[in-house]
Amino acid sequence: MLTTDLTPGSPCWLDLGIPDVPAAAAFYGAVLGWDYESMGEGEDMEGGMFRKDGKTVAGLGKLTEEGARPAWMIYYSVTDADATTQAVERAGGTVRVAPRDLDDWGRMAQYSDPSGGQFAVWQPGKNTGFELADEPGSLSWTELYTSDAAAAKEFYGGVFGWQFSDMELPGGGGTYTLVTPAGLPEERMQGGLMEVPEENLALASGRPYWHPVFNVTDCDAAVAEVTENGGSVQMGPDDVEGVGRLAVCLDPWNADFVVLTPVES
Repeated sequence: MLTTDLTPGSPCWLDLGIPDVPAAAAFYGAVLGWDYESMGEGEDMEGGMFRKDGKTVAGLGKLTEEGARPAWMIYYSVTDADATTQAVERAGGTVRVAPRDLDDWGRMAQYSDPSGGQFAVWQPGKNTGFELADEPGSLSWTELYTSDAAAAKEFYGGVFGWQFSDMELPGGGGTYTLVTPAGLPEERMQGGLMEVPEENLALASGRPYWHPVFNVTDCDAAVAEVTENGGSVQMGPDDVEGVGRLAVCLDPWNADFVVLTPVES
């Protein structure tokens, strides 16, 4: 489970880069019940924060990187972004955005893993990250699709010290690797990674990619809002034993995410 106890190596933030900020705010407001608060508009900056029940859950910004696909970026909490950058480079990753301060909020950096999967880190300052997790309308899990699970475990284990445990998917669906932050019990599992054929990575032109899983009270109702507001569904809704009812969705700009109504504990 995710919590707002944002220990090193755990997801602490996510933001969406998208061509049309107002339309994206309306889409996710309809699907996840989010309120949007703009932090500025103009040629150099357009974006703001998503809130659920008054608590900050994610960010939204205009996509400005040439050739980049609209996508969610997941940030992991670290104690030292500069040391993490060195660890990424030693492990064969690439620095996309060098560590930089965002006023006194914190320090951030963005990377690609050796296979091209993009992720980011956040060194907390005044702001530690999202204020709601594992509740309806907030992040509840993170997931990596990759064509080389062994390489991903070696890289992310080296950078973050993550603990991994493998489980076999029912019906011969392959192996799913569960991720837990360093030194924490399995109850604090935060995500997973799954090896898929390279042709299944077409969304990111064959590169691995991370996507967020959002908790919702009614998966089918959320999926209905996705399709009614211009998005589409890649898979589901399906019931997964021990997990809940979920669907893999695309927003109108093909940024991927999952909606999940978890089983009652």
